Amino acid sequence: MSSRPPRSSRFVVLGLLFALVAITRSTAAEAKPNIVFILADDSGLGEFGCYGGKVIPTPNVDRLAAEGMTFSRAYSGNAVCAPTRCVIMTGQHPGHELRRANQSKIGLLALATDTMTTARMLRNAGYATGGFGKWGLGNEGTSGAAEKQGFDIFYGYYDQVHAHSYYPDDLTRNGVREKLPGNKNGKGSQYSHDLIEAETLKFIEAGAKGGKPFFCYAAWTLPHGSYEIPSYANFADKPWPENVKIHAAMIARLDTGVGRVMAKLKELGIDRNTLVVFSSDNGAEGPGRETFNATAGLRGYKRYLYEGGIRAPFIVRWPGRIAANVGSDLLTGQLDLMATFAELASTTAPRNDGLSIVPTLLGRPQSAKHEFLYWEIYEGPSPFQQAVRMGRWKGYRTGTKAPLELYDLETDFAETKNVASQHPEEVKSIVAIMAREHVPSPHYDAPAEASVRKSGGKKKAATK
Repeated sequence: MSSRPPRSSRFVVLGLLFALVAITRSTAAEAKPNIVFILADDSGLGEFGCYGGKVIPTPNVDRLAAEGMTFSRAYSGNAVCAPTRCVIMTGQHPGHELRRANQSKIGLLALATDTMTTARMLRNAGYATGGFGKWGLGNEGTSGAAEKQGFDIFYGYYDQVHAHSYYPDDLTRNGVREKLPGNKNGKGSQYSHDLIEAETLKFIEAGAKGGKPFFCYAAWTLPHGSYEIPSYANFADKPWPENVKIHAAMIARLDTGVGRVMAKLKELGIDRNTLVVFSSDNGAEGPGRETFNATAGLRGYKRYLYEGGIRAPFIVRWPGRIAANVGSDLLTGQLDLMATFAELASTTAPRNDGLSIVPTLLGRPQSAKHEFLYWEIYEGPSPFQQAVRMGRWKGYRTGTKAPLELYDLETDFAETKNVASQHPEEVKSIVAIMAREHVPSPHYDAPAEASVRKSGGKKKAATK
C-alpha cells in the first residue's frame, strides 16, 4: 500500500508552502521600506507653515508634517551646500569629514573611490538607488562622481556652481552631459527643476515595479541659486521686489513638487511602505529671507554656525508605522540619516558619527542619544567657525583658541545673550568637545588661533 498522502493533501501542503513564501516576501518587503529623501536647498524653518511660516502657503510640506513626525531640534549637516551633502553621504560630522567648505586649498574635493556612501550601503543591501538634483561631491570623471559612489542613476548637477542656473545648457546623467536644446542661445524654455522632478517621479515609478526596495535621493535645488522661474503669477500682486516674488514662487514650486511625490506614492500603492524624509541643506538665504522670516527668528543664516545657519526642517512620514501629527524634541538631524537608513534596510552602516533614530520614529524608547552635536566650517563670517549643541547649551567660536560664546537655547533661542562668564563648567565641557572632535585636515588652512568674528552674524545684521 502506498505511503504517499492523498493528492488533495499534497495540494494543501503546496498551497501552504506558496502562502509561506508570499508571507516571507511580504515581511521582507515591509522590513526594508522604500526611502525617499527630499532635500531642499537654502530653505529655513520659517518658510514652512508647519514650522510657523505665515507668508508662503506650503500645503504639501504641511501635510507631510501632519501625517508624520516633525522634529524641533534637528540640524543640517553643515551651514553650506557641499559639506552638508558630505555629512549625509558619509555619516561623518564636519570635524571628521572630507568636505569642510565648498572649496579647499586645492579646489574641489572629490570623494575617494572606496568611500562607503549612504547610497552604496543601501545598494549593497539590495536597494535600487537614484539621485536627482545637486550632487556636489565629485564632478564628472572624478572618483567622487555620483555613479561611482553607489547610485544606479544620478541626474542633475554634479558641480554646485553649475547648479546656480535653472536654464543651463545641459544637465548630467551618470557622468555624461546631456544638452538641453530649449535653453540654447539663452532661449530658456527648459526649467531644470521641472526636468529633475520628472526624473525623480520616473525613478519612483520604476522602483515600484522593480521588485526590490528603492532609495530616492531628491536633492532638489529649489529655492537656491539664480532667482529665476517660468512664472511668479501667484505672487505678482505682493508689494515686494521682483526677486522676492520669484523667491516665493520657487518655494511654492518646491512644495508642489513634494505634493507630486506624495501623490505618486499613493497612486502606485506604495506610500504605506515608503519612508519619506524632508529637510534642507542649511539655513535660509535669498532675497526674501527677511520678508518671509525664513530663519524663524533665529540668529544667523546660511554659512553661519549660529542656529539660523544650521537648524533645519526635518519631517519623517511612514503611514502605519510612524504616528501622525507627532512632534519630537530629540536632538538629531542629517548626521543620523545613514545609521537610520541602515537599520531600516537591515544592514550595518560603516563606523560613523550618527545614531539610528528608528526607535523614536516608531514610538519606542530611544536609548542611544547624542550627548552633543559638533560642527566646523572654513567659510562664512570668519575663515573658521566651530559650534557645539550640548543639551540646552550652544557654544560658538571662530578659532581653536578664540573665546567661546555660550548661549542657553531654552531661554534664549535667538542667541542674543552670551552667558559664558556665568557658566564656566559648561564652557569647559564644550571647549573639550571642540578640541577632541576637530581633526585637522591637510586640505584646509589651520584654524586661526583667535580670529576676529565679523559683525555680520549678529542678529541685527540679519536684516541686511
